Amino acid sequence: MLGLKLATDPRWVNIVESNIEEILTDHAWCEQKAASNAISLVTYNSELEELVTEMLVIAREELEHLQMVHNVIKKRGLTLGRERKDHYVNELFKFMKKDGSRKDALCDRLLFSAMIEARSCERFKVLSENIKDEELAKFYRDLMISEAGHYTTFLGFARKYADNVDVDKRWKEWIEYEGSIITNYGKNETVHG
Repeated sequence: MLGLKLATDPRWVNIVESNIEEILTDHAWCEQKAASNAISLVTYNSELEELVTEMLVIAREELEHLQMVHNVIKKRGLTLGRERKDHYVNELFKFMKKDGSRKDALCDRLLFSAMIEARSCERFKVLSENIKDEELAKFYRDLMISEAGHYTTFLGFARKYADNVDVDKRWKEWIEYEGSIITNYGKNETVHG
């Protein structure tokens, strides 16, 4: 369904299990950034009523996920660490087209968002199937379903608002680019690391 070029090596979970506090902290900040992204889409596209309505739903869901992760952190007696940079997302951001019309830029921003959700969904699936901690396995299985919904929502809006963009062609370019950079990741106890 996701069409990613490279699957995450399940051995990545061994790295994650060595530092649960780090993966949970990183995950919490990923949810905060996802909520901020949805709010930014509202801010810059306030005239698009359907998009605004759905991005507000996604922003609320992402904040709920942040709260859920924070609750897991507290329950385990861990500490929510400081915000981390997400080098994977920063590399994806560089691929986003900055020229063209506002609608073209919106289309690429939506594809950028879909790509992040797709990889997050895939990582949560790997965690849910491989982590030894049963509570976290269920937690990540539930979140995987939500991330898949966000992925399809962003992709659907990219198709809806594209003016001069062949969305399927551009999505394939995103898939190829992501496949070329993801080989640098999967070595740290972070969601995209």
